[in-house]
Amino acid sequence: MRPSLKFDRVSFAYDGMPGDLLSDVTAYFPQGGWTGIVGANGCGKTTLLRLAAGELEPSAGSISTIGAASYVVQRTDTAPDGFDDFMADDSLEAVDWRVRLDIRPEWAGRWETLSHGERKRVQIGVALASGPQVLALDEPTNHLGASAKDTLLSALKAFHGAGLIVSHDREFLDALCSQCLFIFPPSATMRPGGVTEGEEQDRREQEHIRERHEKAVVESRTLHASAQRRFELAQQLAARNKPSRKDRITANDHDGRAKRNLAKLTGKNSWAVTQSAAISKRAAKADAQRKAFAVRKEYEMGFWLDGGEASKRDAVFVLDAGEAPLGGGRRLVYPDLRVSPTDRIALTGPNGIGKSTFLRHIMPFARVPEDKILVVPQEITAEESARLLAEVKELHDEELGRVMTSVSRLGSRPGRLLQSECPSPGEVRKLMLALGVNRGIHLLVMDEPTNHLDLPGIECLEDALVECPCAMIIVSHDRRFIERVARIEWRLAETGSDTVALLRCEVRGTSDE
Repeated sequence: MRPSLKFDRVSFAYDGMPGDLLSDVTAYFPQGGWTGIVGANGCGKTTLLRLAAGELEPSAGSISTIGAASYVVQRTDTAPDGFDDFMADDSLEAVDWRVRLDIRPEWAGRWETLSHGERKRVQIGVALASGPQVLALDEPTNHLGASAKDTLLSALKAFHGAGLIVSHDREFLDALCSQCLFIFPPSATMRPGGVTEGEEQDRREQEHIRERHEKAVVESRTLHASAQRRFELAQQLAARNKPSRKDRITANDHDGRAKRNLAKLTGKNSWAVTQSAAISKRAAKADAQRKAFAVRKEYEMGFWLDGGEASKRDAVFVLDAGEAPLGGGRRLVYPDLRVSPTDRIALTGPNGIGKSTFLRHIMPFARVPEDKILVVPQEITAEESARLLAEVKELHDEELGRVMTSVSRLGSRPGRLLQSECPSPGEVRKLMLALGVNRGIHLLVMDEPTNHLDLPGIECLEDALVECPCAMIIVSHDRRFIERVARIEWRLAETGSDTVALLRCEVRGTSDE
């Protein structure tokens, strides 16, 4: 099958970058298949999607495509172009995609009141209905619960063009993709199968490369040491064999035995020099082999919340039973609620039920000083992200160093982040965590914390939250994350056509280890 998209030795760098973000990337994206784009936050995944969609031009190399391309952005701040037309379109194509993605007629004209999960499905529906031959999706599973992910997966499998998808959802990539492009800046490697298969192949290759590299390092050190010993021997022989005045006089008197002795000593010296040169040549060859092995640099990982501590108050939240308006005539009914200084609460429920709205409703009731609360919202606009990064760049060296160390231990490269004008959604979450980590927080509130984070970052965050002593309220669809981190669940459920109720239960599978 002919590829509908081809990258031929493509390189790209943003203005002001000292080097390429992507370099010499060659990849084929076939029609009728999906390719996962995998890598850490800030490695260039979104850039590659924009190159594929024609929004960016490569600084070197070429990109060839057949037909139109569409790119669905990661953020859900604003309605996509054509939203109103898509919702009003009665063509079989548009209706089919609305049905496949469970996009409801009543969503028309109310983008601002849609949940982020509902917005994401609309974004994708608008793109699919435009009939692209190349479709590039940036983190499409963010904000989606299990049933919504199943709906999306079924819809994407019906797409017949060339699909590119950036996601940190292993199960989704494994179920959808026939190949994955792994980005390790500035290079990229295509591997067959889903992300799990590709990561295992990469692990085996890196292990083999490291073994060969270590062998070459040992050989190089051994040869260099041997060459040095021969060189030192040659110097010693040269000093010892330097003819004395008597030797020179004897040699001038044509003493045959003296000549023979001098020749022997000179020969030993010459042998040592020759051996040293030969071994140095072999050592240089071993050095070249060692440098040829592309051993990927490994960074120390592991985020910590040393500044977190339990509040000395008897409770960080106390709410009497009441109601919270959800908009559109809907309301959320909740019982008496009390949050102790060490409670770990997961707020759960399907897309659009009102989790984020309820979170905003209860925050004014927090019994914790504002500077002791760290809130990481579900979405952070590009403008807010750029402003946060600009503030970070103005920090004095010592504080900036601490923040960037935390960012590095969450899996992002500080140098690349500081060179950018606007951090990626995953990087800005890491920045917010890094800035709040040393404030001695008593309450941590996170709305969909695993959205946008890369896999190493999610694992580090899990470990940190398990050890963090402060109170926390976390909104999440990630069941594994909830069961590892939380102890109590506040579950929202529909109890009537316009009523949502909060049900309190214990979380099973919670681990403090």
